Amino acid sequence: MKQFTLSDVKADKNINEYIRQTGEYMKFLGFTDHGFKHVEVVAERAREVAKAAKLSVRRQELAAMAGYCHDMANFLGRTQHHYWGGILFGENFRNRLPVEELAIIMQAIVAHDKDEIKIPNPVAACLILADKSDVRRSRVMNGSPENRARDIHDRVNYAVTKNEFLLSASQRTVTLKLRIDTNQAPVGEYFEIFSERMSYCRQAAEKLNLKFNLIINRFKLL
Repeated sequence: MKQFTLSDVKADKNINEYIRQTGEYMKFLGFTDHGFKHVEVVAERAREVAKAAKLSVRRQELAAMAGYCHDMANFLGRTQHHYWGGILFGENFRNRLPVEELAIIMQAIVAHDKDEIKIPNPVAACLILADKSDVRRSRVMNGSPENRARDIHDRVNYAVTKNEFLLSASQRTVTLKLRIDTNQAPVGEYFEIFSERMSYCRQAAEKLNLKFNLIINRFKLL
């Protein structure tokens, strides 16, 4: 029997409707992009991390599937979206994936947003690194100066003019390299909202026996 893959997930009309509605709802709430562009980036990066960590080809596929679906339940509400996302994934694909793989992806989706949940498996670690590294100007859905003045998340994302996600299997490193326009937001504001996420990235890298590096404007900060 043909193995279930990311292509099958992308072809699922229910999943794509959840992601579409999430994108619209998050825009309505004034959040950064959590729609198709974001989940495509995260799915690709999660696979790349899994490959660099030398996980099996099948685990690489599971990481990509988790990446594509990790934020899809935001349309139900922001606060508990990680729990609802895991449940939605399990309910939608319970007859199409072996229960072991289903549980791994559900755990990864639940763990991606809250560090108190800890990191239950390597697939979750790949997802965390992929998700938390996606900071970029194009994630800002309302880029007006007035809105950026009000919202630090939009201001910091808008300030990021270049994002490089660099992986080295031989050196066992994952590096997030950012260029920040300090006329738009000082580097300190990045840490004000992202320090907890960067700490979670470091924990995720350690789970995979990798080292996480953060470089901003050519300065190595982690």
